[in-house]
Amino acid sequence: MKKSILAMMTAAAVVLAACGGSGASTSGSDAGSTKAAADSSEKSSEEGGSGSEAAGGKRHIDVIAKGFQHQFWKAVEQGSKKAAEEFNVDVTFQGPDTESNIAQQIEYLDAAIAKKPTAICLAALDTKACLSSIESAMNADIPIIGFDSGVPDAPSGAIKANAATDNTAAGALAADQLYELIKDKLDGEKPVRIGVIAQESNSQSIVARTKGFVDEMTKKVGEDKVSVEGHDSLKKEKSGAKLILDVGIPAEVKDADAAAVASAILEKEDLIAVYGSNEFASNAIITANEGLDKIGEGKVVAVGFDAGAKLLDAVRSGLFAGAVTQDPVQIGYQAVKLAVEAADGKAVSDVDTGAKWYDKNNMDDSEIKPCLYE
Repeated sequence: MKKSILAMMTAAAVVLAACGGSGASTSGSDAGSTKAAADSSEKSSEEGGSGSEAAGGKRHIDVIAKGFQHQFWKAVEQGSKKAAEEFNVDVTFQGPDTESNIAQQIEYLDAAIAKKPTAICLAALDTKACLSSIESAMNADIPIIGFDSGVPDAPSGAIKANAATDNTAAGALAADQLYELIKDKLDGEKPVRIGVIAQESNSQSIVARTKGFVDEMTKKVGEDKVSVEGHDSLKKEKSGAKLILDVGIPAEVKDADAAAVASAILEKEDLIAVYGSNEFASNAIITANEGLDKIGEGKVVAVGFDAGAKLLDAVRSGLFAGAVTQDPVQIGYQAVKLAVEAADGKAVSDVDTGAKWYDKNNMDDSEIKPCLYE
């Protein structure tokens, strides 16, 4: 009996010793961040490698987007994961439920900083609202990389570099493509018109896409042959010009106002083409055309920018000749690559993640399809 009791006590001691090692717990702003932290911890313990967070664990980078409800951000995530695999780091990708939920994004940012990652990639919804968090990251020597719209007006030295579209070059790409489609119509005796519809005249990215288009088309046709008319922001009138670039911008960013501006331009008899400098402006052209039937194959040539369900349908059906899209996969990839380089102490600088032209013939190509979010 005594031998039996002794054996049982010995067995219990062995079990207790086996279960008494160090454990880990995770916490976050919500269940999603808790799961992400747990997944990251599990990957680190399984895959090994050298890192700054835990002995034997991979280095960890937090990528915090402006949202996660659109296909655009899922394509950005795809690019970030591609870079994570290539550079042997773990990546957690998060974004608020909507792009108006600033508080939720800051919760993700603060939770990331508390975990002391190797670096953070951030597309800020509101830089001012993030200032305290950004200062905390700087004090903890956590490098921050901006991506997409980046972190405009951040404190000096806070953002090491940005991975984003060169919107001026992207607007120029739209002009290059449209020029090839309409150049034969520019040699007539009478002047012709190209409509340029923009969402607003304040947003830096949209202004750059609009001005990039206007400047490149002017360069293609010849400065002495182009008159830029319409909205005061880009007006540069020239008498006797062969081409009129007619810039239309609504007084307010409202669907009805933008459609009215687009309608006014579509109704002009000398119009040969029209360009929408973002998804909102492109949709305004589509809406305006519903009552006019002016654009499409054999009619006024329409080109757009960005993607979205309406624009994709318009391109696929031939209503739009094509459009320029950003490359969200490259945005995610380059952001993580910059984060790794910054963490390694290398000098980093802004990267243009490029833009792509798509039409009904290449929409399903492997390089284009991930960029065409709905």
